[in-house]
Amino acid sequence: MSLLSIQHVSKTYAAHCALDDVSLEIEQGSVFGLLGPNGAGKTSLIRIVNQITAPDTGQVLMDGQKLNPSHISQIGYLPEERGLYKKMEVGEQALYMARLKGMSRSDAMTELRYWFEKFELKGWWKKKIEELSKGMAQKVQFITTVIHKPRLLILDEPFTGFDPINANLIKDELLEMKSKGVSIVLSTHRMESVEELCTHIALINKSKVVLNGSVKEVRKDFKSNIYEIHYAGNNISLANSLWAGFELISNVKHDDENIATVKLIDDATPNQLLHALIDNIEIHLFREVTPTMSDIFIKAVNNS
Repeated sequence: MSLLSIQHVSKTYAAHCALDDVSLEIEQGSVFGLLGPNGAGKTSLIRIVNQITAPDTGQVLMDGQKLNPSHISQIGYLPEERGLYKKMEVGEQALYMARLKGMSRSDAMTELRYWFEKFELKGWWKKKIEELSKGMAQKVQFITTVIHKPRLLILDEPFTGFDPINANLIKDELLEMKSKGVSIVLSTHRMESVEELCTHIALINKSKVVLNGSVKEVRKDFKSNIYEIHYAGNNISLANSLWAGFELISNVKHDDENIATVKLIDDATPNQLLHALIDNIEIHLFREVTPTMSDIFIKAVNNS
């Protein structure tokens, strides 16, 4: 079921087309990777969903209703350019942001105590934002983004400034939120974060959607039918055992082990490849070489 439906949205600034007939469906409880090169149109789309600006044509629906001001309380937005007031105390600012999201002071204080303890910020309540490290300030910003328990969370480069330990802390929180039905839109250039978190992705390039679907479907569409074989035996025997359905791409020795990569062609199957090899070499490892999200990103952008 879609929580957010973006339907044929276009947006032009002066002579620049930022979005051209963009349609996306963001399912409830999904982590949706919004990808694309700089200037592709991602920020323009995020601004429209947050009602900072409006589309020229098309519409955005949330729960089947046209996006309206009442939906703002259900959305949490962490922009890439952080917006904390450096001279304010940490606790004062967090409380202020929670109140802006419609929370009572009592409810806000209860949630803030929980999050400050969880993120080990209790001792920083009276400190000024300017006294915090970048990573600590990021924690405060994350807390103010999620404190009102939004149903839709939009994160623009959320891991910037975090060391690996705190990055994992945020990832764990996002996965927990996902398990509770929160929909998360993750805009990032870090493909490793996409690999770890995303269930669905869309790639925008030059204002258009050029790739869209579940991660599983996208990987399937970009499969190369290449297999890697680690083996012991004569490399000539391996080469000679391959018939017309296979293409030997490489065959090298590495750390006292032979490693070959073979591409299936002419509708050959992995089982047929194994059958062709098994009487001629001793197979230690046999695996499909699956494209990474970085590989897919580069190929889709270059082909669009």
